[in-house]
Amino acid sequence: MTHVAVVGGGPAGLSAALFTAKNDLETSVFDTDETWLHKAHLFNYLGIDSEDGSAFVEDAREQVDGFGVDRHQDTEVTGVSESGDGFAVATEDGDEFHADYVVLATGADRDLAEDLGCEFTEGGVVDVDVTMETSVQDAYATGAMVRAEEWQAVISAGDGAAAALNVLSKEKGEHFHDFDTPADAE
Repeated sequence: MTHVAVVGGGPAGLSAALFTAKNDLETSVFDTDETWLHKAHLFNYLGIDSEDGSAFVEDAREQVDGFGVDRHQDTEVTGVSESGDGFAVATEDGDEFHADYVVLATGADRDLAEDLGCEFTEGGVVDVDVTMETSVQDAYATGAMVRAEEWQAVISAGDGAAAALNVLSKEKGEHFHDFDTPADAE
C-alpha cells in the first residue's frame, strides 16, 4: 500500500492527511504540537464563525483519526532523506519510517526541506509548483514554509489539500477530485 508521511500537525499537515487517508492511502502524521494555531482565534476561516485555534486543531485531529491516520503525537522528525523509491523519515526516538511520499508542513521551519535538498526561491522560501511539489520528486512543502508572509490557516489547509490531491492523482494515474455529494453522507 502507498504510504504518505506528513511532517506537521497544523492545518496544512492535517488537511493533507485527511485527503490521503480518506482515499485509502496509508497516512502517518508526525506532530510536535507546536502549531501557531494554539495562539490564534479563527474568525476568518470559511465556514467557522468563531473558534479557538486549539479547539480547531483538536477537531481536525479527531477528523483525521476517524479516517485511520496513524498519528505520532509529540514526535519530532529529525530528518527526511531520499531512500530507494521513497523517503526515510527519522524521529527523535531513533525510529525510521519509510514513505512513498512526504508532505512537509512544519510552518516557517524550513530545515527539513533544506536538508532534503529542496530548492528555495530568492526570497528564502521553499520553491514549489502549483501542486505544492518541491524540486525533489514526490516531496511536497506546504503552508508557511512556501510563503514569506501569507500565514493563514485557510491558505495552509488549501496547500495541504493541493499536495494530497496531486499525490492521489499520481497514484490513480489521472486527475483525481475528492468531491463528495449529499448521498455520500447518508
